[in-house]
Amino acid sequence: MAVIYLRHHRHGTKVAVSDFEADYDMQRGWEEFDPTEQDVVEDEPDEPVNELQPRRRGRRPKEESV
Repeated sequence: MAVIYLRHHRHGTKVAVSDFEADYDMQRGWEEFDPTEQDVVEDEPDEPVNELQPRRRGRRPKEESV
């Protein structure tokens, strides 16, 4: 059983368990890498960026009537 480490600029890292899976993923932008090497990828931001808007939770507060 093959263990192939793959990295994607948007989705992060994953492990493929077969050559067929790795070939399929590499056709879709994944790149093979060696996890024992300590290299720094400069294209990746230091922290993940959350571009999603926060969901509203609960009801709106009642307006006070005067």
